[in-house]
Amino acid sequence: MKPFPWLLFLLACPLRAAEPDWPVIEKRAVEFLQEYVRVKSINPPADTSAAAELFRTELEKNGFAPKIFHTGPNGQTNLLVRLEGRDRTKKPLLLMNHFDVVPVDAKAWPVDPFAAVIRDGYLWGRGAMDMKSTGVIHLFSLIALKQTGVVPERDILMLCTSDEESFGPYGVRAMIRDHWKEIEAEYVLDEGGFGSPDQFSPGRTVFGISVGEKQVLWLRLRAKGTAAHGSQPIPDNANMILLDAIGKALNTPDRGKPNEAVERMREKLGGRLAGNKFMAAIQRNTISLTTLSAGVGSPPRANVIPSTSEATLDCRLLPGVNAAEFVSEMKARINDPRVAIEQLSDPADPGVSRMDTPLFAALRAAILKYHPEALVTPILIPYGTDSVELRKKGVIAYGLAPMVVDASIVATMHSDAERIPVSEFQTGLKIFHELLKSKF
Repeated sequence: MKPFPWLLFLLACPLRAAEPDWPVIEKRAVEFLQEYVRVKSINPPADTSAAAELFRTELEKNGFAPKIFHTGPNGQTNLLVRLEGRDRTKKPLLLMNHFDVVPVDAKAWPVDPFAAVIRDGYLWGRGAMDMKSTGVIHLFSLIALKQTGVVPERDILMLCTSDEESFGPYGVRAMIRDHWKEIEAEYVLDEGGFGSPDQFSPGRTVFGISVGEKQVLWLRLRAKGTAAHGSQPIPDNANMILLDAIGKALNTPDRGKPNEAVERMREKLGGRLAGNKFMAAIQRNTISLTTLSAGVGSPPRANVIPSTSEATLDCRLLPGVNAAEFVSEMKARINDPRVAIEQLSDPADPGVSRMDTPLFAALRAAILKYHPEALVTPILIPYGTDSVELRKKGVIAYGLAPMVVDASIVATMHSDAERIPVSEFQTGLKIFHELLKSKF
């Protein structure tokens, strides 16, 4: 008996997995993001146990078997889950996001920062941009693969860490130290890059995929002088000594060398770089005065000259800059025995990740499917992420929040108006689903 023609046609065609039910997934993902923002996973103390439980419940409901790691004394909790792929000889792709968020000044917000309200198409709340939305995109991209029966080419892991906002001693660093074999990967996808119509280049939609970050060097300047009555000015005033030292420190010459990622970005954008603080910061070493502390009494007395005065500087150095030489040059410029410089952080410089990989190409293809007019380029980022610890282990690390946000929205990270456009969050789900089912 000969087979029917339609059966021959079906046998000749490769089986295709069903497309996700996007209206259902998008609705649930937005609801979940609201639930997640309402979890006050503030660092300090970085008690992320409730956030981890929220993720675990959603994963188990969808057939996954996540693992929970209690790593710190104040509720610091990490979560790891694996979706098995076809080729077990390939190292996994690690999706990495962090549960913790920075504190808020609730009185300065126009809305409750933990209510996750949606207003005029934007979801407001602490962590909406940094980086709970990307974490939910990771989560529901995995769920979409599972629901549609897609088996990725390689294993995909998702690691949610507890304390990225404080350099990860109980988060990524603890997981690398104690559970490296469970998270060892060829690639990691983290936060850092994003799409924007104006952040990178004026008047054009650009997706910047971060391939590296600046070194974090925090310094404390402490000046010593003589305590005295404020009615009688003295030359040995610790405050004046400190102000002079700060001025010299801020004028430390920028001896950073051209960075490969920045030069590649400049080439891609045809030299048309936007003129904003983000773009300025990724092209040079920067120094910001962040705190000043002096005075006697509580509140400090206006008529007392203190014997000591302190300030902190947040220095961000380009990859390839020697941090010890930078500090040495700053000390030489200040050149005052009454001023001590204390290093508060340990800068890491693992360099930038390769940009000629199959994953970078797959990222570009997934972005262009939904934003065909966009230009995709590697970028350097001025802030720090957990990825630096993975780059130190030789992992190729990229950063991307797959949303188009203008410069004003990017600036809401860590601010009192943090928010994301809901429609872009929903498109980001589709971009990551397209990526995870592709070959790389």
